[in-house]
This record gives sequence, C-alpha cells and structure tokens, in this order.
Amino acid sequence: MQFSAQQIAQLLQGTIEGDANVCVHSFAKIEEARPNDLAFLANPKYLPHLYTTQAGIILVNNDLVLEKPIAATLIRVEDAYSALATLLNLYNSRQKPLVGIEQPCYIHETATIEEGVYIGAFSYIGAGSKIGKQTQIFPHSYIGANVTIGQNTTLYSGVKVYHNCQIGNHCILHAGVVIGSDGFGFAPQTDGSFQKIPQIGNVILKNFVEIGANTCIDRATMGSTILHDGVKLDNLIQVAHNVEIGENTVIAAQTGIAGSTKLGKNCLIGGQVGFVGHIVVADGTKINAQSGIAKSITTPNEAYGGSPAFAYKENVRANIVFKQLPDIEKRLREVEQQVKNN
Repeated sequence: MQFSAQQIAQLLQGTIEGDANVCVHSFAKIEEARPNDLAFLANPKYLPHLYTTQAGIILVNNDLVLEKPIAATLIRVEDAYSALATLLNLYNSRQKPLVGIEQPCYIHETATIEEGVYIGAFSYIGAGSKIGKQTQIFPHSYIGANVTIGQNTTLYSGVKVYHNCQIGNHCILHAGVVIGSDGFGFAPQTDGSFQKIPQIGNVILKNFVEIGANTCIDRATMGSTILHDGVKLDNLIQVAHNVEIGENTVIAAQTGIAGSTKLGKNCLIGGQVGFVGHIVVADGTKINAQSGIAKSITTPNEAYGGSPAFAYKENVRANIVFKQLPDIEKRLREVEQQVKNN
C-alpha cells in the first residue's frame, strides 16, 4: 500500500513543504525511518532527529520553525500526533478482519451471534449472551451467561467477562482483562474472621472504551460499576466495585481505585495513583504519577500531586524545599552552636 505526500496532505488537510509526489508505504519512528517511511514530530525532545532522519515524509505541527534545511518532505498540520492517529486508523482499517467460528470452542445454544463475528478457538460463550456484528473474540476468551457485547468490539486472547456484564460498541479489551470479578467485600465477624459479601451487581462499559492488558474491573456489590464513553485504561489497573469513571477520562498503568469512588469527565490520571474509596473527583482533574488521593476533589480542571495529594504547583515547591532539608538542618545546627558559644 503506497501513498504520496499529496494524497496524505489532502486527507489531513495539511500543507506540503517539499516534493508533493514523494511516496511512502510504511510508518517508522523519526530516528529510525527510511526513505519509504512516514514519520512524525510532536515532542520537542526529538527535534534534533528532524535534521538527520532519512524519512520520506514527516508530519509536523504548523508552528514548527526550521533551524536549517531538511531533506524530507514536510506535511504541516494543526496537531501532528492526532494526524498520525488518523493515518494509523486508516491503515489499520484496511487490514482484513477475521470472520467465522474456529473449533474447538463452546457456544451455548441460547447465545446470539450476529453476522461478521469472529470467535477464536477454545473460547466459551455462555447461555443467553449476545455478541454484536463484526465483533472479534480471540482464542481462549471466556464470556459468561447473559453478557451483552456490542458491535465492532475486540476482545483479545484470554479476556474474561463474567455473567451479566455489558460491553458497548467499538470497545477494545486487551489480553488478560477481567471484567466483572467479585468486588473486595467482606464483613468482619466477632471471632476475627471475615464473611464474604455476595457481589450481585455487574460492570457496564459504554462505547469506545479501551482496557489495557491484565486490568481488572470488579462488579458492583449492588448496581453497576460503570465506565462511560471514551474511557481509556492502561495495563495493570484495578477498578473496584461500584466505581464510576466519567467520559473520556484516561488512566495510566498500575493505578488503583477503591470502591464507590466517582471520577469525573476528561480527567488525566498518571501511573501508580491510589484513590481511597467513597470520594468524588471533579471533571478535568489532572493527577501526577504516584500520588495518593485521600479526599474528594471538588474544583474542576485543577492539577494535583504528592501523597497525600495537594495542588500540583505547591507540591513542586514543597519537593524543592524537601531536597534542601539536609543543608537547612546543617545550617540550623551551625547557628545553634554559634548561639551556645556566645
């Protein structure tokens, strides 16, 4: 598959600088690209590679100022990273999807499988479950009873979806994801033991949700654990029972969200963040990696960091002071000694 700079620029509504007829047929990182590759530059850290790369075409932002001539053809766009995503999605859509049911696998007689579905070998589809059009379920996946999966959704190998859970359209669940495992609910007894609290709710994933590999989302004790449209979760995340995550919130790896916490829309959560249970986080909140959120955040569009977390700018200043503490202590002891000597 080959595209010219002219074709790509028309698709992206970009501006060409260089040879409009140059063609590429693959993608590569800017530091590794060859003449038949398309690369992109969005992060300023990679700017030096712009002048040494062998890429045939490079996507760059409109505001990029060149410091010296380059050999590649540039296509200037509003957002190079977003433009790359558009091209990669187009490229991926041209790959022929798998269709059909491989054997051996088990599909209950009451399950509904719509047209264009792929079900890989050694998969299990439980009673009353419904699989929507063009959905792909890769080998060794488990779909429990009365599960609903929408259209054009992909479950990669080894995904487990427990009974009564609902997955929307255009979702992607990567290998090892578990949807609907029991919430961590136990009632302490007078003899020191713990009695299990049955978890009778479910998990609902809305549309365009993507879940990273080996992430676990627990079913609700009662009601539903809900991830709204456009939520993106990284690998190795724990979402506890009755959590609700608002539209287009993005969460990086190894984050843990305790039970009944509600995250707002358009939040950006760094890796290894911990949330206590039963709190609310406002829309548009940004949280730095390795932070601990111990209470509700009620003001929208603010940034936080630290453990326990507080305002990000204050946290940065506090860390600067923290690094200076040994020197401050040393000087304080010197002053104390001078006072004693006088």
